[in-house]
Amino acid sequence: MTSNQQADPLIGRLVDGRYRVRARIARGGMATVYVATDLRLERRIALKVMHGHLSDDTVFQSRFIQEARAAARLADPHVVNVFDQGQDGELAYLVMEYLPGITLRELMREQRRLTIAQTITIMDAILSGLAAAHKADIVHRDVKPENVLLAEDGRIKIGDFGLARATSANTATGAQLLGTIAYLAPELVTRGTADARSDIYALGIMLYEMLTGEQPYKGEQPMQIAFQHATESVPRPSVRNPGVPEQLDELVLWSTEKSPDERPDNAQQMLDRLREIERDLGVSPMAATTATTPLRSQSDSGELTKVMPSMMVIDDPTGPVIAAQPMDNATLLRRRTSKRRARGAFLLSLVLLLAVLAGGAGWWFGSGPGSLVGVPPVAGLSYEAASASLIEEGFLPVRVDESSVDVDAETAIRSQPGKGEKLDKGAEVHVIISTGPAAHTVEALNGKAEQEARDYLSTLKVNVADETLELYSDAAADIVINAYVTPRAGGEDYVCGDGCELFEDDSVKLFVSLGSLPDVVGMLAADAVATLDEKGITVTEQFEEFSDSVEQGIVISMAERSEQGNWQRGDSTSLVVSKGPQLFEVPNVTGLTRDEAAQKLRDSGFEPTWNGLWSALDNGNTEVTGTDPASGSMRRASTEVYMQIRGVL
Repeated sequence: MTSNQQADPLIGRLVDGRYRVRARIARGGMATVYVATDLRLERRIALKVMHGHLSDDTVFQSRFIQEARAAARLADPHVVNVFDQGQDGELAYLVMEYLPGITLRELMREQRRLTIAQTITIMDAILSGLAAAHKADIVHRDVKPENVLLAEDGRIKIGDFGLARATSANTATGAQLLGTIAYLAPELVTRGTADARSDIYALGIMLYEMLTGEQPYKGEQPMQIAFQHATESVPRPSVRNPGVPEQLDELVLWSTEKSPDERPDNAQQMLDRLREIERDLGVSPMAATTATTPLRSQSDSGELTKVMPSMMVIDDPTGPVIAAQPMDNATLLRRRTSKRRARGAFLLSLVLLLAVLAGGAGWWFGSGPGSLVGVPPVAGLSYEAASASLIEEGFLPVRVDESSVDVDAETAIRSQPGKGEKLDKGAEVHVIISTGPAAHTVEALNGKAEQEARDYLSTLKVNVADETLELYSDAAADIVINAYVTPRAGGEDYVCGDGCELFEDDSVKLFVSLGSLPDVVGMLAADAVATLDEKGITVTEQFEEFSDSVEQGIVISMAERSEQGNWQRGDSTSLVVSKGPQLFEVPNVTGLTRDEAAQKLRDSGFEPTWNGLWSALDNGNTEVTGTDPASGSMRRASTEVYMQIRGVL
């Protein structure tokens, strides 16, 4: 066991009273993987433990648990099984099946270019596992050779669903830019969105790499590679390896189309095409056996050193596809063991020394102080520019939308963690993107007290004018009777008294009741003028009219407001004041006959009366001698005037 293994405090520890940690397998950005023994079931398992400095981070904890749930939903022989998930004090862990063997990355590092048959065998298995994931609406989001495990017993499995997301939960506004740069789909670079077709793109890059021994895009900086993904097309593998059949050329080009709509919809569709190609070429995937040289597998310890699977051995990678006779694991392991013993103590010492040096350097630059990078400033940039800047520094940008009245929509407000903060490469950095002012639905303001309305509007982050428009109305004093919104973005004002839609930083003016304006009709004119003046209404004119029903000096009516709307302070009006009833002069009818006098009184607006006895005489035999009231007196119209009559011959 190396010094790095001995220094690890978890080695030898009993986790959760059940899992005895034996050795460390690998260390990643989020977690370290150990081989352990499940004492309850007496079997070897892989124990994935979240890094201690992330244990308090709820986002990472959520992702860690999500890995367990995502993988546990899959029941496929080509997906690494997850058995359990739990917490032991400060340790958050996953329990997975232990697969002694190597990764696809190690196989390609050893062999560089794979044979056509090897490539088909591995790709068939990977696609089968991902097809099950896609059928369960799970997107892996981190497909790469490091996450493909080649077990000694021939099993090929895809693991590390730590970045997986359910496709139903993935949206353009909430998606995260994750995954290794070399296998990053164009839509992840440009928009930060991912679905099953993003996994297909990564598979296409892997297929190209297995067939040619190199990746299609190269660059000194991650941003250069990401830019090529977004702007260039993957070349045909046969350009680098003339032995690649045209069918596999076309499969690479189809799976790496720039537009997701032009790729296979999911892994099952790509698998169906691969199997058509297998039939065309006469090649079938073979169960894996062991061969070639031993490589470090899932563990750093000598105890866990295994041999890598070859799937198929081909003499000429560019020539015809010929399956070699598989050799059993036991024979190969005996051969490798005898060779290792022959190397002697010198090589063992050298390996241990190099392991210590590599471990120290790896710690310093991988997770120690030497690995930390400052977060670049992103404020004021578009999301595309901000994510490009973060990718260039080795970070994983994540878009988070937030409303803002100060920053234009689709512009970065800040990052979280903030600029200049030191983080590990590969760490997530949230890019806070402005969606502009937030929209709000305003409830009815009419009927609220003025201060209540102001307090409510302040919670919506709108500007309420200090001055209100005060109007006389039927509502009680200090009650809002209307409101108008002035949009910050321009446009006409609109009514909001009964509720409306508005945006933060819009302006609102309230109309508030002064109570009812007193009714001055029936008051003495002087009292009416004083009452209106007290309410801020000026009487500019008074008109007099005769009235039979209203006494002199009493207000008959008040003029309507000159403009439409409610009365308000500063308005002016006029009053109509009664002059009392109109009087008429009683005419002189003395000397006239009864009927002549009666008609004259009627013509003057009066009602003539007399003693009924005089009605029996002929009109010519009558003469009016006087009236009561007397002629010349002033009386109201329709007043009865009694005629005094005498008879004449």
